[in-house]
Amino acid sequence: MSVNRIIRINARILLIIGIVFSSCISQNKVKLIQERTTKTPTTDFPNSKVTTYRLQTGDHLYIEVYSVDPKTSKFFQTDFPDLMNPTYLYLKSYSVDEFGFINFSFIDKMYVKGLTVVEVKDLLQKTLNDYFKESTVVIKLVNFEVSVIGEVNDPGSFTIYRDQINIFQAIGLAGGFKDFGNPKKVKLVRQVPTGSNLVELDLSDNKILESQYFYMQPNDVLYIEPLNAKSVAYQRFPYELLLVIISTATLVYSVFIE
Repeated sequence: MSVNRIIRINARILLIIGIVFSSCISQNKVKLIQERTTKTPTTDFPNSKVTTYRLQTGDHLYIEVYSVDPKTSKFFQTDFPDLMNPTYLYLKSYSVDEFGFINFSFIDKMYVKGLTVVEVKDLLQKTLNDYFKESTVVIKLVNFEVSVIGEVNDPGSFTIYRDQINIFQAIGLAGGFKDFGNPKKVKLVRQVPTGSNLVELDLSDNKILESQYFYMQPNDVLYIEPLNAKSVAYQRFPYELLLVIISTATLVYSVFIE
């Protein structure tokens, strides 16, 4: 075999290797909660888990009053069937009107806009204690919904039937990241009284566990950006594949035919 032929074969092999590896994605680009800020492994990530969402106009609160006193319980009973499903919760909910008030039973209008659910519960409990003994108030936010879009397997809006949900749980509801999902560039859109806040989060850094944005709030929207490799891959395909096939065929021909 001549020197020129060996050089041509080696060049083709290097070309094929270069093409194949150019389409690969580094695992470090898609791993979540990595140790990035320090070299010492960290296992504890304090987070207060405090629900900071404050009620806005149009929110719906499910309110139920329980008591060991039969007369008190009967007073707050309704004609609705005792079915704990989304429709039931919505029908039994109290809407925050355009002025920030709710109307609950015999109690005068209560201004709740800007309060947390816990604060409303405490306020209502204090008011009821003036009229009834041994009563307990249960309040839930009915319209707790989050949306996850972008590079996830099952994008959409999801109703949350719990007090809290974190970012990873929300992404899990959306089926997890796609192959080209970029955990380093996750945008969070959060409603605030003055409009909306846009925050960019890095889910590959384990410090996200301590972030004030780790726990989601009602009406939050998560957008998972694609990796740059995705646009490159789509732009080159099927040219790279075609080039690999041609190069491989040429190499085989050079080795076995020539």
